[in-house]
Amino acid sequence: MLIRRAATAAVLATGLVIAGSPAALARPLDLAAPLAGLRAYFVITAPNDTTGAKSAVATNGGMVFASYDAIGVIVAHSTSTTFAATMRGVTGVQKVGATRTTDVPAEASNPAIPTLPAEQTPTSSETVRSDMRQIGADRANGVNPGSPLVTVGVLDTGVDDQHFDLRANFDATKSASCAYGRLDTRAGAWRPVHPHGTHVAGTIAAARNGRGIVGVAPAVHLASVRIAEPGTVLFFPENTVCAFVFAGDQGFDVTNNSYFTDPWLYNCPSNLDQDAILEGSRRAVAYAESHGVLNVAAAGNENANLANKTTDTISPDDSTPVTRTVNNTCLSVPTELSGVVSVSALNSNNTKASFSNFGLNKIHIAAPGVNVFSTLPGGTYGSLSGTSMASPHVAGVAALLASVDPAATPATLRTRLAAQADDLRCPTSDTRCTGTTTFNSFFGEGRTDAFQAVTG
Repeated sequence: MLIRRAATAAVLATGLVIAGSPAALARPLDLAAPLAGLRAYFVITAPNDTTGAKSAVATNGGMVFASYDAIGVIVAHSTSTTFAATMRGVTGVQKVGATRTTDVPAEASNPAIPTLPAEQTPTSSETVRSDMRQIGADRANGVNPGSPLVTVGVLDTGVDDQHFDLRANFDATKSASCAYGRLDTRAGAWRPVHPHGTHVAGTIAAARNGRGIVGVAPAVHLASVRIAEPGTVLFFPENTVCAFVFAGDQGFDVTNNSYFTDPWLYNCPSNLDQDAILEGSRRAVAYAESHGVLNVAAAGNENANLANKTTDTISPDDSTPVTRTVNNTCLSVPTELSGVVSVSALNSNNTKASFSNFGLNKIHIAAPGVNVFSTLPGGTYGSLSGTSMASPHVAGVAALLASVDPAATPATLRTRLAAQADDLRCPTSDTRCTGTTTFNSFFGEGRTDAFQAVTG
């Protein structure tokens, strides 16, 4: 997850470290509490050809927990230690892989609705954010604050929809939870289990209302798709697949993804479990894009060269991490998936933030990500750092581009983000930065530019 890594250096001002349509049901079934040893798996088939595999899941000691038939991804639960191996031999099954290295939490069968803290109302006038000046968002707001017909989905830890600066732009009808891998559209299921998602939302679209702060696109709409689970605050593959399919079905214009998909920092196709995670995630992202969604993601906070991977020391992060050798076939999900706009973080001097990942042809664009001041649950505010904070700047600029041209496709939005970015050259003191002034491994196409997005 990138709460700890795409916001690895994230610290609140108070000092708190922030380390097809789905066949899923709108309300979870009333199931018995999961058994000890219950694990989650992807069972992958050809799209719209899941019937036989579903029967085989039941025959071989499993249960279909959710199914995304349009992309051929089944989420199955089983206590059988031979489930994956057996299912790989079933006719029509293409891949099978465990999505976790720990048991499915008992709460998965009947998730609680997160509760919100008491709300405060800001009394001071709107803070002039230095990061907004850095990307020209303060000037862009006066030209075009964005259209309420544009929706940005915040795929994260949940959003405080009652926050003074968010409630005017929040769309509850397009919000849900995908925790545990099954769609839950009960009122409030989208609410936060951690401050991270609310902070991201404020950077994208905090409203202009005379108090608090102003986001990059203060008139666009926000939707929350909670993919983090309470307690661990992890983003498992089945949760993210559910979220991308939901984003496509809801017709979001943009999604922001400030996380990596747990439990693996990098998913390697040589590992059968991780190969299934890669395939399911690719299909879900492609599904969202085919329905008009531009997906934007944080590049990560390991200060690593994504174009030259060698070692992973933090995975699996849901159990006991081990040191393993990785290579460039191993991908961080979703930021390295095709079509996803990967965002690195800048400091206030327009140089790479010390924690930000980089890599030639891996980073597409850069944005401010150090000491970013934004909304927090309960009507409060605070500063966080990380590529988690950089990504929503780009998502907000993409929303402005979609507001200017409602007919723009995801491919068009990617092209315009690149064309309107401000070039940043490699620092002469850091030989890790390779490429040209117009496109390099630290900043990609350069610093995102909100003003150019609305003025062309």
